[in-house]
Amino acid sequence: MVLAQIWSFLGLVTVLQNVLPSRLLRLFHSWWECLKDFYSPNSYMEIPEFNGYCGVDMNDLYRSVQLYLNSLDVIIHSRRVSVSRAKNSTHLSYTIAPNQTVEDQFRGSRLWWTHNVDPVQESMEEKRSFTLKMKKADRARVLDSYLDHVAARGEDYDNRSRDRKLYTNNGHGSHDCGWTAVPFRHPATFSTLALDPELMERIKADLDSFGQGKEFYHRVGRAWKRGYLLHGMPGTGKSSLIAAMANYLHYDVYDLELTKVTDNSELRALLIQTTNKSIIVIEDIDCSIDLTERAPGRAVQAPRRTESRKSVEFSDEQDDSRVTLSGLLNFTDGLWSCCGEERIIVFTTNHKNNIDPALIRSGRMDMHILLSTAGFPAFKCLAFNYLGIEDHELFSIIEQSTQAGGALTPAQISEILIKNRNDPVNALKTVVFALQVSIGKRAVDSDEIGGRFYFDEEELPRESSVQNEMVDNGENIVDGENQGHQARVHLHRARNPKALTWQRKVRYLMRMKTLSRSLSQQRLSQVL
Repeated sequence: MVLAQIWSFLGLVTVLQNVLPSRLLRLFHSWWECLKDFYSPNSYMEIPEFNGYCGVDMNDLYRSVQLYLNSLDVIIHSRRVSVSRAKNSTHLSYTIAPNQTVEDQFRGSRLWWTHNVDPVQESMEEKRSFTLKMKKADRARVLDSYLDHVAARGEDYDNRSRDRKLYTNNGHGSHDCGWTAVPFRHPATFSTLALDPELMERIKADLDSFGQGKEFYHRVGRAWKRGYLLHGMPGTGKSSLIAAMANYLHYDVYDLELTKVTDNSELRALLIQTTNKSIIVIEDIDCSIDLTERAPGRAVQAPRRTESRKSVEFSDEQDDSRVTLSGLLNFTDGLWSCCGEERIIVFTTNHKNNIDPALIRSGRMDMHILLSTAGFPAFKCLAFNYLGIEDHELFSIIEQSTQAGGALTPAQISEILIKNRNDPVNALKTVVFALQVSIGKRAVDSDEIGGRFYFDEEELPRESSVQNEMVDNGENIVDGENQGHQARVHLHRARNPKALTWQRKVRYLMRMKTLSRSLSQQRLSQVL
């Protein structure tokens, strides 16, 4: 009986659909939907993939919802999940499957997301959207804040999960694609850098403040960018620090080669093509362009490319065909520098004094970071990374050697540890020896051991005289308790330099070097 009534009702509906006008049917359908919405306790919102009727512009909220749902742990445990991985990527992306529903919670309210995928008639395309279902009573209380939460978390997930790129300019900056990209997979992090701990914390704190300073920069009316000048001798880790900064902030890296840029217009075009959340790097800037003088009427011209990067030649062509210092200043802090947000500009150089002060003033290069030789904390970091050693008896000798003036760059220490990574004890001995050699070389170069010597070039002995003094020096070295007395005698002579002739000065230097080596060997034998 009931089944017969159902079939009768369905037949009546079919007859009405064929008889009644389509406009009247749409009116009845809208009334029915309004009646359901009135009595339903839930509220529904649809977020389409594209804006507008034609579907041309991408809906940013749709992408934010997609990224937000991908970040939820509940996605992995859903009944149906779509898994994908981009080309040359190591990251797996989990996405809610079509026409599946996922539950979420926010401030005590339950919400449901449904991924709608409908085929388009007479087309191979699909119509995609997300439907958000929530209680009507919670709509006014949590809707706006929840959508802001979705957008913020989706952006953060995209920043952490996306594959970063390393870009370099290809010499065609005036076109739409002036950069060539490769995957950026540099393994350097702040935990692997040989930096002073205090300096490392300062850099990390400054990066954190910059990354969280969007509202601050907008409020004070400044472009959301920051400049860093990394200077120091070669091998101190400037490039590794840039990689660690990029990995810490999850930024892309743009390596700008100024010798490939033809003029200021191309330089601006390259800046416009960079993305937000990126680090723009100009390495060895003092070797890439002449930044030392700004004489009246003299334009600063970019060098022509040569086989050696440091061997630069400057062109005599017209000013408008080359990058000028003015163009580079506008690049870092002019009107064109605000065409994007959340950018970091990094200059590196081995000689800070060779750069025009206007280029590295505050506002352009906000933080100047001097990277020098490795101290004892930096050595401990390298020893743990390369040898897996946190402490050793030789550490005290290495610490004393660094305090006494032993100076090795992180690159030099790293090379020693790499070569001896299978023999940690021999690696530490080699480091001790290299530090002792550094102390001796520094003493001879700077003429400082216990006091200061003032040599005139005319007083310097010939090579044969130095060799004779080195031979004579070996006969005057004593052992045992007399070594302390011998050192005190030499210290007394060092404090009275005027009483010494150049022969005694040379003899003194060679004796102190031999004595220092003898004492170090005795201490090593006692430790081992």
